[in-house]
Amino acid sequence: MSIETDELEDSSAPLIEHLAELRTRLIYSVSAFVVAMVICFTVWNPIFNFLTQPLCNALADRGQVGDCGLILIKLQEGFFVAISISLMGGLCLSFPFIAYQMWRFVAPGLYRKEKNAFLPFLVASPIMFALGASFAFYVVTPLAFDFFLGFQQPGSVIAEGGPEGNGIAGIAFQGSAQEYLSLTIKFIVAFGLCFQLPVLLTLMGKAGLVSSGGLKSVRKYAVVGILVLAALVTPPDVITQVILFVVVYGLYEVSIFLVGRVERKREAELREQGLWFEDEDAEAEAAADADLPEAAEPERRDD
Repeated sequence: MSIETDELEDSSAPLIEHLAELRTRLIYSVSAFVVAMVICFTVWNPIFNFLTQPLCNALADRGQVGDCGLILIKLQEGFFVAISISLMGGLCLSFPFIAYQMWRFVAPGLYRKEKNAFLPFLVASPIMFALGASFAFYVVTPLAFDFFLGFQQPGSVIAEGGPEGNGIAGIAFQGSAQEYLSLTIKFIVAFGLCFQLPVLLTLMGKAGLVSSGGLKSVRKYAVVGILVLAALVTPPDVITQVILFVVVYGLYEVSIFLVGRVERKREAELREQGLWFEDEDAEAEAAADADLPEAAEPERRDD
């Protein structure tokens, strides 16, 4: 008990001190977010140009080099586009500092062993989100935009005095800047969150909330859930839905492997401490209970 008490740092601090510490961390986090948002607002044009590259590339591949432009449907739409970019950019830019403040608030209440277990997940989470966002921006959005732009068609102009009824109505892309930005951010956030699946399930496995066997047993339900997720977070585009399904299901299988590694590591630690026999006895009793009906069945037939 004394060793565990020594591992805790300031755990017995009064509630008022914890609230004061929380207020300080929140003030630091909000201040960092506001500063990052202001910085992104001053350079929102280059950020917007970067976010529109998939659209411009898709139009250029179709020979519409001079058509890479978005329109403002509402008078205030340009301002809200800048605000949306500033909010997203400010959150991404300030997230490392915000995560550090969260860690500084939570860490004193954790044992040394819990810190060593939780810190890798805190580092892996933004890395996996960045991987998912990059995958969405560089792989998924070009395919999706190319699919959507395929519904354009050139129109024809009826010459003066020509025959009636042979004109073709043109379908050209004239997108709203705010709608395009909303769709792009939706792709980025959706894939970034989906890439958190291995981190979340591995952390739950480390806490003993899920097991690799349990995840394997619900594979069919996971497939249905992933299909529903792909239909909800992506536009009605079969290509992007299939890509999201394949990626998320692959991450689900990776999560099963990682949870299995956590279980094997825990088993090795329990064996070293001489505590694993309890689990083995429980498994033996469960196996014996499962075999009882088969063993009792011949006796009933003899009677």
